[in-house]
Amino acid sequence: MGIRYIMTAFGKDRVGIVADVTRLLYENDCNLEDTTMSMLADEFTLSLLFSSQNENIEEKLAKECRRLELEKEISAFVRPLQAMQQKNARGYKTCTLHIEGLDQAGIVYKTSQFLADNNLNILTLNSTAKASPESGATIYSMDIHIQVPEEISLDEVEENLTTVADELHVDVLMSR
Repeated sequence: MGIRYIMTAFGKDRVGIVADVTRLLYENDCNLEDTTMSMLADEFTLSLLFSSQNENIEEKLAKECRRLELEKEISAFVRPLQAMQQKNARGYKTCTLHIEGLDQAGIVYKTSQFLADNNLNILTLNSTAKASPESGATIYSMDIHIQVPEEISLDEVEENLTTVADELHVDVLMSR
């Protein structure tokens, strides 16, 4: 497997941005393991997990990232990961929260703080803000896949989420 790294990159959306970023990994014999890529405003963002057998690859990739910035206007950063620890998936259950309401400051913060305070781990979080077709008001929608310790009942989580929903005036639906 080699040494594992995470790269984050972003740049003005255009045709070829994914090829530009992944080319430098390919040309340096890196193995791409996992990715998340999406558009945020008019910027295309990439999060890449990859590995390399070359122990000196970090310096080479740092130079390649600077070249991407100068030649392609793509900001990219690489960071090595510590040796992967085996995470015991037993002892946890998962569920998904769907949160929707009028857009306002603090929805992500207050929800994620509630989850942290209750020892609920976020696995993925995706959100978007769109105009309501009926009123034109901006509706914020968020889906969060969470990990819940076995000793915490999902009914308890659902019941406690009502405080967040009431404070933010949003709807919170939990699917198990």
